[in-house]
Amino acid sequence: MFADLGHFSVRDLQISFSTITLPSLLIVYCGQAAYLTKHPEHVGDTFYKSIPDPLYWPTFVVAVAASIIASQAMISGAFSIISQSLTLGCFPRVKVVHTSTEYEGQVYIPEINYMLMIACVAVTIGFRTTENIGHAYGIAIVTVMVITTCMVTLIMLVIWKTNILWIALFCVFFGTIETIYLSSVLYKFFEGGYLPLVFSLILMTIMGIWHYVHQKKYEFEINNKVSKEYIKQLGEDPRINRAPGIGLLYSELVQGIPPIFSHFISSIPSIHSVLVFVSIKKLPISKVTPEERFLFRHVEPREYRMFRCVVRYIIKDFMGTPVEFEQQLVEKLKEFIRHEYFIAEGEAVAVENPPQSSNILINQEKDKGSSRRVVFVEETLNQLNQSCRSSASIQSFNEAKSNNSLSGIVSAAPPILVAEEEIQFVQKVKDEGIIYLLGEAEVIAKSDSSYTKRMIVDYGYNFLRRNFRQGEKVMMIPQTRLLRVGMTFEI
Repeated sequence: MFADLGHFSVRDLQISFSTITLPSLLIVYCGQAAYLTKHPEHVGDTFYKSIPDPLYWPTFVVAVAASIIASQAMISGAFSIISQSLTLGCFPRVKVVHTSTEYEGQVYIPEINYMLMIACVAVTIGFRTTENIGHAYGIAIVTVMVITTCMVTLIMLVIWKTNILWIALFCVFFGTIETIYLSSVLYKFFEGGYLPLVFSLILMTIMGIWHYVHQKKYEFEINNKVSKEYIKQLGEDPRINRAPGIGLLYSELVQGIPPIFSHFISSIPSIHSVLVFVSIKKLPISKVTPEERFLFRHVEPREYRMFRCVVRYIIKDFMGTPVEFEQQLVEKLKEFIRHEYFIAEGEAVAVENPPQSSNILINQEKDKGSSRRVVFVEETLNQLNQSCRSSASIQSFNEAKSNNSLSGIVSAAPPILVAEEEIQFVQKVKDEGIIYLLGEAEVIAKSDSSYTKRMIVDYGYNFLRRNFRQGEKVMMIPQTRLLRVGMTFEI
């Protein structure tokens, strides 16, 4: 319910609850109470018995429509909760379809929809009567009220920092009323009230197992990151070749190189001409600008052409097709290379011997912001190209490579020309093809682990991993350009 309310603004909720919901509920409940004072024998079906005969069928239609709307709110709320759990790493991978580009949180999850359908059919067959289902509904609603009071009390204490007297008054007043209501419906536990608790237990078990193993796996990757010395030793290994194209190696790590990389090298002694370690992160914020979506860094040594890329999305963002994702990533990589050389080094080279109009451009750049800087750099690049085209050249990575080993770029050319060559090289290898590198990690418990841990990791987690979506399906990786290497993690 609350996940569904999150689709609307605070003002909308305040107006609708204050002017429509609350007055309507008060009028209905007062009317039913007045009716029961005269007809106490109708307590089992007060709602329909209290309706005047001319308004019975219109009210019946409205009641059915309201139940449909309430079921849709429950379904969309379940989708939102699962989607947010995925962002926090607390639920197995499922397909999330964003149905709206304007409103945040409007999602559809096919797997969860089918599970809800099966659960509804099973509950209907098992309970048979609406009375037993009503018992389950009553316990669920009152429990939600108690949990809400506890959470609001915590928010008042930690976030709002309200006076402790007001907090105590709020907690005692509402907590007492809701606890009395809860005690009055607990006697229906064995008559159907256990249903929401069983569903909650199943869901919490799935989330707990997945989050526990996911966290342990992440800690394993952090503790077993590939060292910088290992990367440098690759340049001295004559068995390592540079394959054409761009390799995208997916990893959860934002810093450091995952251990699956060394496993790739040991299994396939080859590295792509450009290698990018991609980490996709979902952020709990309202907006990520296109300029800040792809964050690049060099992996030293720079001449090996290895990069780290953190791709940042918000919950409602859609990655797009693989072609769109690849195009965006390559373009941002070019901008990163251009920024690294043009801004950090290109201006310094140009300022040492500025052209006649450079002072004007520099002043304009100071006055009008960073957009002028690009114009200045491009004009400087053209002048340097004319002066250095005949006297300087840049040796590409593959030309500098000897004996099939990794080596550095040896060039005495100006930095701006180096950047231009690097950008052209990236475009060239992009045209040769992009390959996705994905580790097929199997997680098992250590031999000395407890029986409970082995049950959770070896059976519970691996069952969920095999029966939910795999990583390549979630990221829509083309099977024809996917390279997977298996690895076993012991936690």
